[in-house]
Amino acid sequence: MINIKRYGTLCLSAILAAAFVLTPAVKIFAEEGDTAADRETQRQTCYAEPTDSNGLTNWPQGPAVYADSAIVMDMNSGAILYGKQIDKQHYPASITKLLTTLVALDHAKLTDKVEFSQDSISFLQYGDAHIGMRAGEELTLEDSLYAVLLASANEVSYAVAESVGKQMGGDYNTFIEAMNEESDALGCTGSHWTNANGLHDEQHYTTAHDMALIGAAVYQKEAFRTIAQSLTHQIPPTNLVNEVRTVNQKHKMLWPQNANYYEYCKGGKTGYTDQARTTLVTMADNGELQLVAVVLYDFGSDAYTDTRAIFDYGFNNFSKVMLKDLEKADGVRSYKDEENAYVVLPPNVKFSDLKAEVKAKDGSVNEGTVTYTYEGQIVGKADVTLDNKKSVEKPTITKGTEKTGTTTDRKEKESRPVVLIAVVAVVLVLVTGAVAWIKYKQAKSRRHRRKRHRRKTSQKDIAEKEKTLTSRQNLFIIILYGRLQVKAMTERVGFI
Repeated sequence: MINIKRYGTLCLSAILAAAFVLTPAVKIFAEEGDTAADRETQRQTCYAEPTDSNGLTNWPQGPAVYADSAIVMDMNSGAILYGKQIDKQHYPASITKLLTTLVALDHAKLTDKVEFSQDSISFLQYGDAHIGMRAGEELTLEDSLYAVLLASANEVSYAVAESVGKQMGGDYNTFIEAMNEESDALGCTGSHWTNANGLHDEQHYTTAHDMALIGAAVYQKEAFRTIAQSLTHQIPPTNLVNEVRTVNQKHKMLWPQNANYYEYCKGGKTGYTDQARTTLVTMADNGELQLVAVVLYDFGSDAYTDTRAIFDYGFNNFSKVMLKDLEKADGVRSYKDEENAYVVLPPNVKFSDLKAEVKAKDGSVNEGTVTYTYEGQIVGKADVTLDNKKSVEKPTITKGTEKTGTTTDRKEKESRPVVLIAVVAVVLVLVTGAVAWIKYKQAKSRRHRRKRHRRKTSQKDIAEKEKTLTSRQNLFIIILYGRLQVKAMTERVGFI
């Protein structure tokens, strides 16, 4: 009999071991000092790190960048066009404020009041970005977000989190919890947030892919797009300060007179701490594609040079492939937004090369998502209505080839217990059949002996014995008995 408990324990151990081996290690540069030589050594080390997406078959070769991690992603479909260590964890610095803005817009109105407590002011240290707010002052959330996104004001970020947290029925920590929940809901897998401004904390980190997901999500907010594209904004006098505060845009790709100006730039957020180095998130739209670029652990103005290079690579080498006129993946009935369902591909990759994964949304039997990948890299995702005639409780995989073969391996592992039970059932059938055959031979031998004995008995005794069962009837009963035994035993092992 199979020891199911032992078999399950072995499977679980194997899964945990594989997860341990395959999980990317957290690797953040240790500070060796802040000399020019140290920075240049790190800069060249990062530049030499290969671009992961360049290893894809028939994929256009992307530029080398000085950033230790970088990504270009289509903001609507989630397609990844360029990737370099996109899941490596780094400190984000002030690009944290994109998530702060997203959570604030989700839980409050632009006209809501933001109150500045002593706590929101007293944590500031020399060199921290701020706009000189005082304890007891009040701003609207709209003016506060201009200060957060344009001036990167740290005390304003704290006050936004504290005030919105109170509206949520809690406090500053409630807002931080909401940041982590929002991050998880967006599909971020390598991030943890401990504050609303990005000042250094060992437990405050993210990845390039996670920041691209956050950037794409906040870009869907009209208020963000309006604020993020502004070059300057005047905050009116407050209840305590009778003067106008002017905040200016720090993202240089938005300023036409700046050497780093990029015509397609639609906003973003800058960041810097000694531990994070330069971080930058940028959104761009050329009229065809809406892309977000993220560079982490970059070096000063290299962040702008790198961002321009990977944007140009994305715009010049990729285009949309609309899904509405193509064969649907198994389990998909229709696309929720048919006119905007697409994948993003380079010229040398065909739709037939892709692999589709269909998943039902939690708690729904009619709605789900389909994700298309090419050699493991996401090239598009769309919301769908499901074909209820086909089960999508587990991911449905169709089309294309997968180098890793993970789907086949998973199916084989899932089938092993059933195969073992089937083997046991077959053995039981054979054993039962053998027992029935032995009983049949024994009965035949007994009948033969009785036949010899009948020759010596009287006619009366012979007449009585002839009332016994014939050998054929005996065999029928034996076979029937054997079949009943087989059925009973197979039902006990659950194979029917």
